[in-house]
Amino acid sequence: MSRKYASALLDNAVNALASLPGVGYKTALRLALYMLRREAAYTEGFVDALLALRLKVRYCPVCHNICEGERCGICSDTHRDGSTVCVVENIKEVMAIENTGQFHGLYHVLGGIISPIDGIGPGDLEIDSLVQRVADGDIKEVILALSTTMEGDTTGFFIYRKLAEYAVEVTAIARGISIGDEIEYADEITLGRSILNRTAFADGKMNQY
Repeated sequence: MSRKYASALLDNAVNALASLPGVGYKTALRLALYMLRREAAYTEGFVDALLALRLKVRYCPVCHNICEGERCGICSDTHRDGSTVCVVENIKEVMAIENTGQFHGLYHVLGGIISPIDGIGPGDLEIDSLVQRVADGDIKEVILALSTTMEGDTTGFFIYRKLAEYAVEVTAIARGISIGDEIEYADEITLGRSILNRTAFADGKMNQY
């Protein structure tokens, strides 16, 4: 619900900031007043950075990570191990895993996980493009680095079944990540060890279904 302040311009600014996820009206008002106190150049730079982000950042056609060129920096890096692909839910997981310094392969960003209650099915995710990457024959291992929730496990199992006909090893991160945890919130040491100590997906998952 919007609120009325002394100025229509302040009103508009607060409403715009409050539309951001996790930002309430008190926080939005504080941010708007902070920008109002700063020099105009600061606000212009802030707005320009957001506008450039929206207009110039795109999604990599290979892995669906964000990029500024034709491909993302990870897919373009010839020093990465192109035979190993780590499957994650979203871009934040790519950043979290990269921060561990323990993984040197490529990624595949699904854009979410299967969640019928939220109306998200397999067709809404980048699963078919993952299968196509595997079908092309260069990938030897697919690591499922998905959240250890029911939705994450369901998504992992669906992908495992889709890749069953291909000569590719499907592994999952070790359960150093507690059941129900989101990957992006795991500490770097635990996440790094979970990547290094990954196990065959069939060994730890199939008996759950």
